[in-house]
Amino acid sequence: MFSIMRKNRNLVFLVCAIATFGALSCSLRGQQSASTGANKPVALELKVPPIFSFVAYGDTRFHDPTDHEASNPPVRQALVAAIDKERPAFVSIGGDIVYVGENPKDWEVWDAETSAWREHKIALYPALGNHDLKGNEKTALDNYFQRFPELQRSRYYSVRMGNTIMLILDSALDEVSGPQGEWLRKQLATIPANVDFVFFVFHHPPYTSSSDEKTFGGGHSARTKELDLANLLEEKQKTVRARFLVFSGHVHNYERHEHGGVIYFVTGGGGAHAYPVTRKETDLYRDNGVNYHYLLVEVDHNKLKVTMNKVEIQDGKQVWTKPDSIAVTVQAALPAAAD
Repeated sequence: MFSIMRKNRNLVFLVCAIATFGALSCSLRGQQSASTGANKPVALELKVPPIFSFVAYGDTRFHDPTDHEASNPPVRQALVAAIDKERPAFVSIGGDIVYVGENPKDWEVWDAETSAWREHKIALYPALGNHDLKGNEKTALDNYFQRFPELQRSRYYSVRMGNTIMLILDSALDEVSGPQGEWLRKQLATIPANVDFVFFVFHHPPYTSSSDEKTFGGGHSARTKELDLANLLEEKQKTVRARFLVFSGHVHNYERHEHGGVIYFVTGGGGAHAYPVTRKETDLYRDNGVNYHYLLVEVDHNKLKVTMNKVEIQDGKQVWTKPDSIAVTVQAALPAAAD
């Protein structure tokens, strides 16, 4: 790690660190808050070319590979290997990385099963999920931040990648109020003009076909606070040229929704014990069955493509399909306001 520090009354300095998987990430660090004693959320930057790709998925639940109840180890391992072959610029995991956050053995499984990512210097930008905080929260967070030191213990943060920005939120905290809400509103108010896409990553989805009724033995309804977050994003989308895309998990399946110009993906098929869902009419993906998968996001200047890569294990063999994809283009400019 190296740092360049310029002293002034705000005590602001630049920290550049070799990220967990070898990519160079830089962050602007600010003076500690007098009221909380906590550092400001880290702002990272990853250097990428105008055409690049990344992977988004979640609910991997790294855990004892002999336990097939909490997760599906063969599927989890197949997804990790396939993602490694994609050689993405980075991987975004939308929470529930491990089964029990305080359990060091679950994190050791993570270390072992993702070693190829580190070998190939694939950067990783995670969001916290409820299972990552499971057990003693302090111990769980210590385990988490030990793996991702470049986050500087930020539970929410930003990453700038070329003409895109990713805002990673902690849905265990209030997203639209309190310190995180203030930070998010500031980020939304200061989107640079040369940004074409803004990605949002957080664990609990604002829209889902799933429900707490647990028709198939699993499932979660959307919570009010994520619906409030969606309302904030959809109102902001009306005023900016950049396109908003949201990646969430928590529901162990795949969904795609669009509301107010914002595209929402539920991408919780990373290996956690999956369950079918009954699709709502607003769900743009129709397969009611189990969908273990990852999303490949390919950015090409002012357009991108998101492809769902699904895996099934049949007779001990991996069967891969691409049952859903969507292309997104940034409009040249916002329409002129009516007089």
